[in-house]
Amino acid sequence: MKNLIAFFQIPALNFDRAVSFYESVFNITLPVSGSEKEKMGFFTQEERYVGAISFTPDLTPSSNGILIYFDCNDIDATLSTIKNNGGAIMKDKQAIAGGRGYFAVFLDSEGNSIGLYSAK
Repeated sequence: MKNLIAFFQIPALNFDRAVSFYESVFNITLPVSGSEKEKMGFFTQEERYVGAISFTPDLTPSSNGILIYFDCNDIDATLSTIKNNGGAIMKDKQAIAGGRGYFAVFLDSEGNSIGLYSAK
């Protein structure tokens, strides 16, 4: 089945802090482009942009907005990295009914609620 998520944007008030946060948490490098008024740090998958940290006047971080989930190998280790980089844990690792894996929810450095998913 085709992946239904085409692109996502995570709002940031402090662009550099947000990019640093996600690069540290997921041990990745986000290609950055933009100007002083609008900037994007891109999440890539298979050499394609799938989402971005976005600094723009039209987007404001919120803990009550859309909740996206990042796939990760080890939720416990990722939660530890989140805490060490200025994030906060909203929901600790929990099993999904029916043996469908695990999830957790955290606040990123900008105050957005973001989810984590792992099969184990």
